[in-house]
Amino acid sequence: MSRIAAAFAKARQARRIAFIPYLTAGDPSIEATVDLALVLRGCGADLIELGVPFSDPLADGEVIQRAAARALARGTTLETVLEAAARIRQMSDVPLLLFSYLNPLLRMGWPRLAQAASAAGVDGVLATDLPVEEADDYIAALGEKNLDPVFMAAPTTAQDRLDAIGRASRGFLYYVTRAGVTGERATLPPETADRVRRLRQSTSLPIALGFGVSDREQVRQAGEFADGVVVGSALVRVVEQCSEPAVLAERLKRRVAELF
Repeated sequence: MSRIAAAFAKARQARRIAFIPYLTAGDPSIEATVDLALVLRGCGADLIELGVPFSDPLADGEVIQRAAARALARGTTLETVLEAAARIRQMSDVPLLLFSYLNPLLRMGWPRLAQAASAAGVDGVLATDLPVEEADDYIAALGEKNLDPVFMAAPTTAQDRLDAIGRASRGFLYYVTRAGVTGERATLPPETADRVRRLRQSTSLPIALGFGVSDREQVRQAGEFADGVVVGSALVRVVEQCSEPAVLAERLKRRVAELF
């Protein structure tokens, strides 16, 4: 069982939903990313998504776009994100998932990416804009290093693609709650529960919800039908609003406490 699968199994055994915070690596600095990941683990994070900043993050809303721009301006690269992952791994067993776009990953190349990610202690990779139909080489390269390929499904995904995504994913399946980009929302779309139940016909993997989860009521609702929630913009906004490390850590803890 992979470290990601084990994290979901542990949460399920405890009869709770898995908490998956997202950080844009390199914002406000790569050193701070290491510290914040450890803070979030201390807050109960079951799995941490490390966002690799990209200049054209089409799936992300304004909060994470700004974070990516800040990280890139500070010289963050895929290589430095992997260095941060390795430092986190030296101090924690928290599962780590690279969250990225195709360009920076493909530039490194699948075999080299898989080797470097594995050496850094990363557990899986989510390439947001890689179609599952074109992912055979990617899946094979990750598989050789026992890394989990995680794919996304959306409300608009057709049944045949849901089946393909279910077959290709490992660790868990990421369900995007709405068409559009990341960002805090007031409510979950009312059809989310039915769509997640339909998605379970295509996979036996745990299903985590992302894109818009930002308050305690949404987390409670998700806990009725999903296995995990990804919280991104609500945490990245805290990082954006505070640059003093000790204060930032406390504010991040308070924000997590508001959610769970």
